[in-house]
Amino acid sequence: MAARMMGRGTARSTAALGAVLLSVLAVPAHEATAAPADADDRAMSASPATTQDLAAPDVAGLREVLRMALTQGAPGAMARIDDHGEVHKVAEGVADRTTGRALDNADRFRVGSVTKSFTAVVLLQLVDEGVLSLDTSVNTYLPGLLPDDGITVRHVLSHRSGLYDYTNDMFADTVPGFEAVRNKVFSYQELVDLSLKQPLGNAPGAAYSYSNTNFVVGGMLIEKLTGKSVRSAYQSRIIKPLGLKDTSYVHPSTAIAGRHTKGYLPPDVADGTLVDSTEQTVSWAQSAGAVISSTRDLNTFFSALLRGRLTSAAQLDQMQQWTPVNSTQGYGLGLRRRDLSCGVSVYGHTGTVQGYYTYAFTSKDGKRSVTALANTSNNGTVLNTMARTLESAFCGKPAKAAATRGQAPVERYEDIAPDVALD
Repeated sequence: MAARMMGRGTARSTAALGAVLLSVLAVPAHEATAAPADADDRAMSASPATTQDLAAPDVAGLREVLRMALTQGAPGAMARIDDHGEVHKVAEGVADRTTGRALDNADRFRVGSVTKSFTAVVLLQLVDEGVLSLDTSVNTYLPGLLPDDGITVRHVLSHRSGLYDYTNDMFADTVPGFEAVRNKVFSYQELVDLSLKQPLGNAPGAAYSYSNTNFVVGGMLIEKLTGKSVRSAYQSRIIKPLGLKDTSYVHPSTAIAGRHTKGYLPPDVADGTLVDSTEQTVSWAQSAGAVISSTRDLNTFFSALLRGRLTSAAQLDQMQQWTPVNSTQGYGLGLRRRDLSCGVSVYGHTGTVQGYYTYAFTSKDGKRSVTALANTSNNGTVLNTMARTLESAFCGKPAKAAATRGQAPVERYEDIAPDVALD
């Protein structure tokens, strides 16, 4: 079982390095065709233009990956592939360790930082509507919030603001940190204030450094510019138009409605007792990580996004202006790009919230999507194993050997406490 390293001082001093190692209906007002790849995008990736060029999904290999996650400590793991209308669903293990109920792709779960893509979509829609500018200071819209007027909206959406991630302190000790906040309700301002106890890690725009604080600021921008709650914005602009029946934002309620999988959080010590982390406010994350969804709904969401059905082509292009994360990953505006062993690039987001790991990605044309979920976290071995679901879904059998030879950088960091390494 993976355990967090406790060197918090060292982690803070290497914040930028730690983060770099990390890693269907239209909305009428925003409908557009997907933006073509620009020259830089084409240079960074050999990804096929359409899924017709992709190898067939390796469903048997996908099942092997999920079974491997179980041997490494995940109570359950599942994945769903949507491919030109053909659906593949695979699930292994249990959703509930007490009752023994089997995990199923019908189960809802906490998606963690996949929420960031929802937040970014709403903000880019506001850019389309002319009420927000990506290159304007955040302080223009939220006067006095941040310590540097040079921090723009683009900087926060691309994790280049330099704002410290308060979750590094909050969850340096995994289970005690979680228990201290699982029922607590924070204001956005309180979370920003926790971040500002530490100085900026870099000058605005100078470097990529993953920080949940950025998307807390994103939530504040949504509420200031729309005059409505983040929940209302997600509902009216994404959930309802796309018919996402399993997707919700219930903060500060602690329960997941309907059929769902429980989440199980391992402690930092080896062989410690798993904690049922299912019920929590997720108030420590909110617009950075509190959405609930399903494999079906996340595939629908990212497919619609890359097909240009949620923003204009111009804003989708902005979303795909990549800042390098490492040799195989880039970060845009609330969107990740991952380059696979077969030369294919896929687009989406990862997500960690206590007891849940999510990978949700789609092809460049949005026609093949996969969402994979393991109902555990704080386990670097499972985190790396679940990344292999992308190889099975998009590269097929020919890439299986390459995917297991350790070509991709090892994932040592989660989307929460991103400067605290996982062994």
